[in-house]
Amino acid sequence: MSSSSRTSKAAARPGRTLAIMALLLIGLLAAVFIQGATAVKLGLDLRGGTSVTLQPRLAAGESGKVTNEAIDQAVSIIRQRVNSLGVAESEVTAQGSGVNRQIVISVPGDTGRRVVDLVGQTAELRFRQVLVSGAPTPTVAAKDKAAATPPAGVSAETNAKYAALDCTKAVNRQGSGSDSPSDPIVACDRQGGNKFILGPAEVLGRQVSKASAAINQSTGSGWYVLLTFDNEGTKAFGNITTRVTSLASPQNEVAIVLDGLVVSAPRINEAIISGSAQITGSFSQVEAEDLANVLKYGALPLAFDRGEIQQISPTLGADQLRAGLLAGFLGLGLVVLYSVLYYRGLGLVSVGSLLVAGSITYLLFLLFGKWLGFTLTLAGIAGAIVAIGITADSFIVYFERIRDEVREGRSLRSAVETGWLRARRTIIVADFVSIIAAALLYLFAVGGVRGFAFTLGLTTLIDLFVVFVFTKPIVTILARVNFYSSGHTLSGFSAKSLGVVAPGALLIEKEA
Repeated sequence: MSSSSRTSKAAARPGRTLAIMALLLIGLLAAVFIQGATAVKLGLDLRGGTSVTLQPRLAAGESGKVTNEAIDQAVSIIRQRVNSLGVAESEVTAQGSGVNRQIVISVPGDTGRRVVDLVGQTAELRFRQVLVSGAPTPTVAAKDKAAATPPAGVSAETNAKYAALDCTKAVNRQGSGSDSPSDPIVACDRQGGNKFILGPAEVLGRQVSKASAAINQSTGSGWYVLLTFDNEGTKAFGNITTRVTSLASPQNEVAIVLDGLVVSAPRINEAIISGSAQITGSFSQVEAEDLANVLKYGALPLAFDRGEIQQISPTLGADQLRAGLLAGFLGLGLVVLYSVLYYRGLGLVSVGSLLVAGSITYLLFLLFGKWLGFTLTLAGIAGAIVAIGITADSFIVYFERIRDEVREGRSLRSAVETGWLRARRTIIVADFVSIIAAALLYLFAVGGVRGFAFTLGLTTLIDLFVVFVFTKPIVTILARVNFYSSGHTLSGFSAKSLGVVAPGALLIEKEA
């Protein structure tokens, strides 16, 4: 098929392409209303949020454990946990030096409290055999330790701690990651309904290769966490479940311990050698998803004490937002003014294309905020402003190509098609350079730079889409209108606008 026949076929369907664009806009608008996404979520620098400092918790003589490597590893794990919740534009940084190093977490909006509660968990997961279990209150042995008779395999010291433990007190249900995996421990469950003596840990959290939240499909309720072990963990879990199945209660139970607290202690009826296990414990959906997230990315190398939680004021952010929006509107206004003054009637295509691109961008910001937790920051606004110039550049490349074709003697209708064939490659290459740069920035940067990269990449993709499904079809339709094809003074295709010396050099395409 020749180039001219392909051009004619493409030129015959601008209405269909514009209909697709209209359906897309209607679909996005409908999704916004259905999802109830009524406002763009703003980032930490624009609406404020929550900030907390985590201080490493160490016993006497353990200061050597607070190394730069341990803090950096903790920062990486915490950042992964926060990002896994869809909380965009959060900041996780290390401050200070030596034993005084701290981790500062800043999270935008109202989700800060939940994130702060989540990220400080040490997430030391251990599977231990239950040796003793009982009521949560202290027993008589706490008053007369000599009367206590330790069960088989339990030392007198451990038995005394168990007897004295009061799990009804909240202070004993805070948990920590400081328990030694090789030693028996006494522990409470999360709700404070039971207390336990537990044997040494036989399966560790580092042996978990995957964790995910799931719901009981048969009942439609009852969230749990599904674990998959690596080869070492599969063997260890098979060994413990094989050994305890023949024992009497409660020693046929295996406790799932997270940060020193018993999450659940199921009875083992048969050996489990499949390499997977479930953590149940009356979880809500949020609790199950949070637990899966902290287990998925591994345990923190240190336990942390939470410092003072501060609310970050959005006052400065409001001023920045106004300044950013003002800069954006000024830039947009200048592009529109330039397009109308230089391209006359053709400049209206630029205005329409910018409006369509802006509408799609705004609707996607609303939906991404609802679906992905996307938040708009000042850096993100800067990315969108830069994209205005990229969008304008696409119009200029195409419009100038059309005018070059007309100067060479082609009719406007023919120039629109041949000019598009020559301009689109330049537009695609230029936009993909910006998209690649944005992708690299997003992958390798942190903090606000990622917000800049995301909006730059998104708006550049939108520009590419709009040029193909709106700008080109509109120009094709306008080329059939006498106002443009006749070279009217205000059309942008007059002899004067094109720099054609002889007015008759502009061909006027007659209707077939």
